[in-house]
Amino acid sequence: MVSALLRSTILAIAAQLALGSPMGAAPSLKVEVSSTSNRVASVQGLKIAASVTNTGAEAVKLLKYGTVLDDKLPTRSFAVSSKDGKAVPFTGIKVQVSLTKADDSAFVHLAPGESVSTTHDVAALYDFSKAGAGSFDFAPLTDFIAVDTDAAGSTAKYVENGRQFSRIEASSVNSNTVSIEVTSDVAKRDLESGLQKRASVVCSDSTKNSFIKSSYTEAKTLASTASSYVSSKGASDTLYTSYWGANDVSSVTSVLDAVAGESSSSRTLSCTDALNACSGGVIAYTATSTTNVYFCDIFFDEVATTELCSGTTVAARNIRGGTTLHELTHALSGTDDVTYGCSADQALSDDKKIINADNFNCFTTQVYADTKC
Repeated sequence: MVSALLRSTILAIAAQLALGSPMGAAPSLKVEVSSTSNRVASVQGLKIAASVTNTGAEAVKLLKYGTVLDDKLPTRSFAVSSKDGKAVPFTGIKVQVSLTKADDSAFVHLAPGESVSTTHDVAALYDFSKAGAGSFDFAPLTDFIAVDTDAAGSTAKYVENGRQFSRIEASSVNSNTVSIEVTSDVAKRDLESGLQKRASVVCSDSTKNSFIKSSYTEAKTLASTASSYVSSKGASDTLYTSYWGANDVSSVTSVLDAVAGESSSSRTLSCTDALNACSGGVIAYTATSTTNVYFCDIFFDEVATTELCSGTTVAARNIRGGTTLHELTHALSGTDDVTYGCSADQALSDDKKIINADNFNCFTTQVYADTKC
């Protein structure tokens, strides 16, 4: 027999649902993309409009980067495929973000039912030349990070340095795909055209130059130490499974070994914001077409790896070697920025854990803290 208290609780919940209450309602979004023309002569004419609507019952504050909300920085907002279904390579930038230092410019606030529109010029962000002229499908990326929100029913809440955030999975986003035919000009556009390309560290500020070099050395040490740890402990280790799930050991060590053995004479590590992307909490970014890495001012507030033993925590994500390692996994292994924050990294599905650069950052710094401190 159902108790009177339980019966009244069930009836209250039913009443709330009948009235359309937000009780238990997780954040949800609608993304609509369109183009003024479904046929253009050149990739230069590829302009895609996007509208994001909060279809949930509570206000949300969304991080722009890596979504259609960001039409200012050359970040990846779409998955693009050619007429034969093959992915068109992304040639823009991948940004590493400090959620605690990101200011209002990094976010969009949407009340229930409210929408925001953006327009994207994608000519220099994808290499259409590899596919040739023809039809291309543009599907918006629909994994969003909601910050400073406490939406009822949200199942993925995290706290990093006092700031609460949650991931809105693609399953909670209703979106469409737009198809555009490019009839002739698909020549590759160079995002970094006209920029000086030199080897090694490029920074006229001697203090910052030295800081980058030290972070690079520490990144290689973190990668080597973590690779040895994985090889020794194996896939059943608790720390390993928390960050990598059921992924093969070789899938993890191959990325770490690439960083540990990095020796390119053509990759630039620069303190100059060449692509004007250093805003809104961006720590550093990698240009995917050249694999050059650019460090923003807030990077130089970070600390040496040895500070893990006394002055900071892994969760703070402020280890300079971890940041540089993060960027080098973009450059060498094509990792992505699925989410940020060590607790959020561990909550990802296995297929996303292995491609998320921040997993490598948090995992390697945790290994260092556990084995060296």
